[in-house]
Amino acid sequence: MIPPPWALLAELTHACPLQCGYCSNPLQLVRPNAELTTDQWCEVMSQAGAMGVVQAHLSGGEPLLRPDLVPIAQAAWEAGIYTQLVTSGIGLTEQRLADLVAAGLGCVQLSVQHPDANANDAIAGRRSFADKQAAAAVIRAAALPFGLNVVLHRGNIDTLDRIVELALDWGADRVELANAQFYGWAQLNRRALLPTTAQLRRAAAQVHAWRDRLGSRLELVWVVPDHLDGTPKPCMGGWGAVSMTVAPDGTVLPCPAAASISTLKFENIRNLALKDIWSHSSAFAAYRGTDWLPSPCRDCSRKEEDFGGCRCQAFALTGDAARTDPACSLSPDHGLLRRVLGDTGDEAPVARSYRNAPGPRPTTERAPTS
Repeated sequence: MIPPPWALLAELTHACPLQCGYCSNPLQLVRPNAELTTDQWCEVMSQAGAMGVVQAHLSGGEPLLRPDLVPIAQAAWEAGIYTQLVTSGIGLTEQRLADLVAAGLGCVQLSVQHPDANANDAIAGRRSFADKQAAAAVIRAAALPFGLNVVLHRGNIDTLDRIVELALDWGADRVELANAQFYGWAQLNRRALLPTTAQLRRAAAQVHAWRDRLGSRLELVWVVPDHLDGTPKPCMGGWGAVSMTVAPDGTVLPCPAAASISTLKFENIRNLALKDIWSHSSAFAAYRGTDWLPSPCRDCSRKEEDFGGCRCQAFALTGDAARTDPACSLSPDHGLLRRVLGDTGDEAPVARSYRNAPGPRPTTERAPTS
């Protein structure tokens, strides 16, 4: 029997007021008219709770753009699911947060792009730092558990000390220093975003120093990028092992980036129950466990820890999601990753995502002129 998941990422919408070049959402974003309805999202929460899911991230895009966010949060609470709002902070007023808390919301994770207001706004593609600062005050006034999320890349990783100081100033309980994941828009802009090895090692040392200094005062979450130490990280605790993602249109995925694997067919909650998708769909079964592992993974002592690494990264770099993750130093394709890392320019501009704009998306690493 396949153990049930305990976590759910609910991507309520791909719409977002920001245009961050590091966004890992797919290049072909779900349009609002294709999103699940209020009733359908409430049914997702009901089914998830019945399966045993105990925690859900209400995310996007920007989930606050959904006018029905409160009833969706209410449905999760009624299903016995603890919820975290993952937000840019834009639109998070005192009243909006009070309504969400009354509906059962448990905590908030607020994104920030840079500790300097002007640099933050440049990365985000619009003025937003002041909105984030105001949102932080609203969250603290509500006495909710408060996490700050900063996606680290070449343009902000050297400000790590100031990021931690900002988190302390804003009253955060936790800071997730999330090294950029190169999928979707981030993959398109990889050359502009990828930090140097020296930057990563310096940042890691700063994190350790802050942990020693702060103790339990502020939790700092930091994971060394797998390409730096040659050890792949387990994908979402294992493919189809502990978590599932529901995309805005109802597509159910083993991880947020799995839709990039074009060789798999993913089921939709509109057509099949969540439990059946988890237990019986071919996509979830494809890389679950370790029996499918290729050489050298099948004989590796770490196979029950990393499960061969990231399937999406393997597909992006080799075209075959069943290959050993090239991030692993033992992978026969490790040279592919080394060549990618060596092909990073210092002046590459960043394409913006234009999530809400009509028409085609940018398809090259070229900043828009308008």
